[in-house]
Amino acid sequence: MLQLILGGARSGKSRLAEKLAADTRLPVTYIATSQPIDGEMNQRVAQHRARRPAEWALVEEPLALAQALRENAATDRCLLVDCLTLWLTNLLMLDDPEWLIAEREALLDCISALPGEVIFVSNETGMGVVPLGELTRRYVDEAGWLHQALAERCQRVVLTVAGLPLTLKGTAL
Repeated sequence: MLQLILGGARSGKSRLAEKLAADTRLPVTYIATSQPIDGEMNQRVAQHRARRPAEWALVEEPLALAQALRENAATDRCLLVDCLTLWLTNLLMLDDPEWLIAEREALLDCISALPGEVIFVSNETGMGVVPLGELTRRYVDEAGWLHQALAERCQRVVLTVAGLPLTLKGTAL
């Protein structure tokens, strides 16, 4: 099953995804897309690490997400990807639009054929203030298009607000 968990900052989306991954009772591989390049991001990463079970495998991949998914997916495994908007930001910061297009297409092309359980976590950014700068407008647009394409392919899509899940597609939680 493919699942997409959306929500704003500190909405409880990662915590929900971690619970859903644990509930599968499968070995879990956590695919982290962040690049902890400052103190605040290091603190966020530490909080996520402290919350995860020690037996979960970890793959850190900030750019080549489709490749990481293909290499780690298995019928007897759950992959948890946290988070797609950080991955998107990493690609946007490369100043190479072709790399972003290629990686997004690789992701969308591979996910339907992945075996096992896959849970994607992403920030819903399209419900906030319209950004003023070109890069932030592009980020919001790219995230919105990515979420639409993923939601189309996923069996379950959940919006998380204040720690409460609202199922938008698929079986309710």
